[in-house]
Amino acid sequence: MTTDTRSALESSSARWLTLISICVATFLMPMSLSAVNVALPAIARDLQADAVLVSWVPTMNLLGAVALQLPAGRIADMIGRKRVFQAGVLLFALSSLAVLTVSDIRVFLLLRLLQGVAGAMIFGTGMAIISQVFSGHNRGMALGLTSASVYLGLTCGPMIGGWLTEFWGWHAVFLAPLPLTVLTLVLVGMFVQESARNPDERLDWLGSLIFTCAASTLFIGISALPRLSGVLLSLLGLAAAGLFIYQQERSPHPLIRVRRLVANRVFFRSIQSSFLMYGANYPLQFMLSLYLQYIQALTPSEAGQLMLLQALVMVVVAPLSGRLSDWLEPRIPATLGCMLFAGGFVSLSLLHTSSPLTQVAFTLLAMGLGFGLFSSPNNNAALSSVAPERLGVASSLLNISRSMGNMLGMAVVVFLFNLLIGKAQIEPAQYPALMAALRIAFLICAGYALIAAITSWRRGRLHPAADSAP
Repeated sequence: MTTDTRSALESSSARWLTLISICVATFLMPMSLSAVNVALPAIARDLQADAVLVSWVPTMNLLGAVALQLPAGRIADMIGRKRVFQAGVLLFALSSLAVLTVSDIRVFLLLRLLQGVAGAMIFGTGMAIISQVFSGHNRGMALGLTSASVYLGLTCGPMIGGWLTEFWGWHAVFLAPLPLTVLTLVLVGMFVQESARNPDERLDWLGSLIFTCAASTLFIGISALPRLSGVLLSLLGLAAAGLFIYQQERSPHPLIRVRRLVANRVFFRSIQSSFLMYGANYPLQFMLSLYLQYIQALTPSEAGQLMLLQALVMVVVAPLSGRLSDWLEPRIPATLGCMLFAGGFVSLSLLHTSSPLTQVAFTLLAMGLGFGLFSSPNNNAALSSVAPERLGVASSLLNISRSMGNMLGMAVVVFLFNLLIGKAQIEPAQYPALMAALRIAFLICAGYALIAAITSWRRGRLHPAADSAP
């Protein structure tokens, strides 16, 4: 074996070991998050939380992820992506362990906020590391495998969460992932190479603060509508968002270059599509968990096993669609996926109290196919259109679009729960109001997916341009 051949094999091995290391972490986070959705009724009973506070359990995680996403990506480009990634995994482990001490829903929500911050650090750097290592023709496949690990976590989460909640209590949902966090830290420490650092760059602290305030107030305001406080906070959030855009254009070290972001058509349309699709997808498990356990009277484990059908299909489809997008225009499978996903929500909106579970099952299979066709090609298009030195910020922007989509989706659900159910605990007397809220939410999510199909197609052909970084 020649020296060049041996070096090529070692380089290839290092790339795949890096991919495995990142995939373990990207499996871990969604597994934990989806497991929590199945445990929500048990958490509500144990902590005596009303319907609105229960809806904040998945929501607080989003708030932390959105608020710190841009600063985390910028810091990762400055000091190294590996370092920020490891810090995120450690924070996630510590906040999960701290759940053992919780006896109040408000303390629990604070820990969920910290887990969201950890998620911002992990997902804001993970895809950037993979995109840098797989900079050639295999990028779509590598991103597809990363997406598959996310969906595998989503697949296992409801089932594992149901079993753990049913037999050991909801605290076990947070303790079970801890061994994987240790494994992740070991693998990342051994196999992931630190990215090039930009010590001359500076973090825009003012911009970071404005962005955090804008995201937080807008999200809390939307979820508090139609109360006057919700209207005022929403307007304040919009004003802060406008101030952030104004400040970024004048900052010597901006978090994002707004004009260049908009000018990069492929990247801009990709994050728009991501925002809308994740806005539709994120509330799905929350809503189905309530429907299956309250309306259909399934146990947590039974509900979890049924809900995993969507993610199971995504595990299979995501790597294939990612590979497909390496040689076919990404907008073709991505747009088809959006349309399938929208049709699934229309089907769910037709559910009633005695609907057969087969209707739910077949709908979830179709939605898994749709989201699997969308996610990997969309990621490949976005990250292939930016310069390598800006992958950290680009990855963070892509994750922000997801997190803010998630935030919008959950904010609408929280609003509907406020409007139709209020602070009453979910009991049989509230089931008609619960069904009304679910039907409206499903139709709204179908609208998100249809608009995503339009923006996905309008991104045009993929033309990688190294001078069009966000």
